[in-house]
Amino acid sequence: MKRFLSAYLPTLLAFLVLDGLWLGVLMGPTYRDWLGPLMLARPVIFPAVLFYLIYIVGIVLIGVLPGVGRASLRYAAGYSALLGLMAYGTYDLTNWATLQGWPSQLALVDWAWGTFASGVAGAVGYWVSRKLG
Repeated sequence: MKRFLSAYLPTLLAFLVLDGLWLGVLMGPTYRDWLGPLMLARPVIFPAVLFYLIYIVGIVLIGVLPGVGRASLRYAAGYSALLGLMAYGTYDLTNWATLQGWPSQLALVDWAWGTFASGVAGAVGYWVSRKLG
């Protein structure tokens, strides 16, 4: 359990910081422009919290801990990014395919972002977990 938490907490923190900067500072206004009335004025917190808590379990179990076991940052970051590619791809491509008004540029940018942020968060989780032993 200690090993899991030593990977989970830094991975969660890294992902929250990255996504907070992305959604709150860098791309928030662009997302509002692209989504228009589809976007809520205030997000519903409960499903957002559930997403982050559950998604980070996936990054840790698929990328970080196997990377630690192999002593490979490349494995941890790569498999974490692969999870991001699959998860964000599922979300964005499904929305693009099924929702009227879902912009293609949003799907592609968000998909790339999810892949990148997942890889970086997995790398941070790996690094901290290795440092904590």
